[in-house]
Amino acid sequence: MNRIFGCVLAMFSLISIDAISQEPVKQRTINVSGIAEMEVVPDEIYVQVDLREYDKKGGAKIDIDAIKNDFLKAAISIGLNQSDISVQGYQGWDGNLWIYKKNKKKNPDLKASITYEVKLATTKKLDELVQKLDDEATQNFFISRVSHSKLQEFKRQLKVQAVKAARDKAIYLAEAINEKAGEAVTINEPNEVVSYPQPVYANRMMKAEAMATSSDAPVSNIDFKKIKLQFEVNATFALK
Repeated sequence: MNRIFGCVLAMFSLISIDAISQEPVKQRTINVSGIAEMEVVPDEIYVQVDLREYDKKGGAKIDIDAIKNDFLKAAISIGLNQSDISVQGYQGWDGNLWIYKKNKKKNPDLKASITYEVKLATTKKLDELVQKLDDEATQNFFISRVSHSKLQEFKRQLKVQAVKAARDKAIYLAEAINEKAGEAVTINEPNEVVSYPQPVYANRMMKAEAMATSSDAPVSNIDFKKIKLQFEVNATFALK
């Protein structure tokens, strides 16, 4: 009996020793963050222009077709392409003459209007467009948004730079305690923080201000407020 008990005890001891030996060794790691930033001047400035029919002195009305044609000619005259101009909406006139006449009978004072979105590359082009606007027809003019033609490329570059910054940080922090940073254990997708300039609203007074500057005055070379890009990544590296 004692011999059997001894054999069972020895078997359990071997199992316990084997289980302990199979426990994974806890990996020593270092957790760090990396940040990459960039500021870029927008080269895509989107402007919304609201145009509306109006009555000239003496009662003659300038209709929406004439206003549209004049606006498009003005935009092309400063070097814009038709692909840079898109219609955002109509009011009182949608190209259907019958509906327009029907609405006009109900409301004789009805004025048709159209809204365009125009893409500009620089603030200089913005000033040129303002000076070409029909002061009476233009009801509103504002910068709706800005972007950059290479924005996605910049974002990709910054993500890579953020990961490299985390790697560099892991190396010098590990060296501070006489350790070495090894292979990456985990790398999280970089968090994106993008700050766009706030839209600038204006109206017909904007043209008056632009026209107040004489042609002899120096041309403004002030850039549009920059887009701020920032990416932060969290990464874990093994210590060896």
